[in-house]
Amino acid sequence: MDLARTEVAPRKGAKGSAAARLGLLAVPVAFFAVFFAYPVAAIVARGLHVDGSWRFGRLRDVLGQSDIRHVLWFTTWQALASTALTLLVALPGAYVLARLDFPGRQALRAVVTVPFVLPTVVVGTAFLALVGRGGLLDELWGVRLDTTVWAILLAHVFFNYAVVVRTVGGLWAQLDPRQEEAARMLGASRLRAWRTVTLPALGPAVAAAALMVFLFTFTSFGVVQILGGPTFSTLEVEIYRQTSEIFDLSTAAVLTIVQFAAVGAILAVHAWTVRRRETALRLVDAAGTARRPRGTGQWALLAGVLASIAVLLVLPLAVLVQRSLDAPGLAYYRALTADDGNVFLVPPIDAIGNSLQYAVAATAIAVVVGGLAAAALTRRDAGRLVRGFDALLMLPLGVSAVTVGFGFLIALDEPPLDLRATWILVPLAQALVGVPFVVRTMLPVLRAVDHRLREAAAVLGASPWRVWREVDLPMVRRALLVAAGFAFAVSLGEFGATVFIARPDNPTLPVAVARLLGRAGELNYGQAMALSTILMVVCAVALLVLERLRTDRAGEF
Repeated sequence: MDLARTEVAPRKGAKGSAAARLGLLAVPVAFFAVFFAYPVAAIVARGLHVDGSWRFGRLRDVLGQSDIRHVLWFTTWQALASTALTLLVALPGAYVLARLDFPGRQALRAVVTVPFVLPTVVVGTAFLALVGRGGLLDELWGVRLDTTVWAILLAHVFFNYAVVVRTVGGLWAQLDPRQEEAARMLGASRLRAWRTVTLPALGPAVAAAALMVFLFTFTSFGVVQILGGPTFSTLEVEIYRQTSEIFDLSTAAVLTIVQFAAVGAILAVHAWTVRRRETALRLVDAAGTARRPRGTGQWALLAGVLASIAVLLVLPLAVLVQRSLDAPGLAYYRALTADDGNVFLVPPIDAIGNSLQYAVAATAIAVVVGGLAAAALTRRDAGRLVRGFDALLMLPLGVSAVTVGFGFLIALDEPPLDLRATWILVPLAQALVGVPFVVRTMLPVLRAVDHRLREAAAVLGASPWRVWREVDLPMVRRALLVAAGFAFAVSLGEFGATVFIARPDNPTLPVAVARLLGRAGELNYGQAMALSTILMVVCAVALLVLERLRTDRAGEF
């Protein structure tokens, strides 16, 4: 009789666990099915389903074109080069901000995140002013990089530096430094202790950061469009050109399918390799791991990181500020309050309030959807289909934002999903890009939590919700705040999809900047630089507040 009870209990536990897992996944699956898979499928079908029949022969025709093959090759190798260069430059910054305590550390953490939220068109314009004709390099040394791929690579480092620093640094700050110190006491050199103890623990976070950087550079649009000129073109730029300029939806659909397939294959390989390296880690309070720099090596590393941030991140931002102040009496800023009736239906200054409202709503959606998905993906009983959903969550970063934007207009215009006239459409599109950041930021920390703690709580009678609240949440609260900051930052700077669905009377800051840049005239250009400067300030203040909040709460547990 006792044996029967023992055999029945695991079955009930397994059923309850499966039900809990399905419950966690229900919202993320429904969200991605309705607001990602459906719109993308609608735009692809519009391009390949013509006159009642499917024309899959277009796949062969499009891929057989030499110029399209050149676009595919350039898209791939520049993404690989950009990812490697970003990791090389940003990993030292991740260490400095995670383990070294120095004055201005919180402010610096906010500064390195600001470039990530800037519209890519603004990033491209800033680097054009630095490395193009009449730019800083041209004036000082007569050097121009706007005709080379180096301008694109440097702009990608500028844009993605924060991805590595915050994703890797968030976990690095919570690793117990005593493990590396123990290896040093046993005779290992500093390099060997880092290579054998710390690096394997950071492996999943480094892989996650590399994946996000690769996806962003693989689908790079504004940076390549401005700095690449007619010489360089990525898939994203070509999809935009085929859709908006040539109106060839069939070619755009083929390129979307190719991009989708390539990203899906990359995500599948990434999910397989990361799970093979996962181990439980000893995590500690991040507030106690940072130390004052000691020794010549750490001071030199700090100086080198500060110098690289000043040159690669601060200098382009300084160019934007300087351009916004070119006119006397803050004329560009004062012009933002006027409504000329040509570019906008409202004064450009209204875009600030719109962006903040959209970003708050998008962050709430992304945290709920991404948090539930991350909780489901960290369960030890997760099946193969659940683990496959891990890779699918990253697809919005690898699918053309142009495709998603057009898909929203085509698919979400009939009851019961007639959302084209509602304000929620913009936050939904922005949350699609924010959810992968929430998941990728929380997963390394959640998977590092010792599963025996959860099992012990469950044995003592705790419900799955209480296990999450009492065991997981105290350990991942820091990662949750980091994820929320990323989602907020991404929402502020999202442009590709928002430009198609934002209403003329409710523009966001990136949309307003792009429209001003698209019009000739010094006043329009100056207003674009002024709005970009305001976007930088808003982001820096928001991230600084978040950093303070995160630091204060870190001391609570």
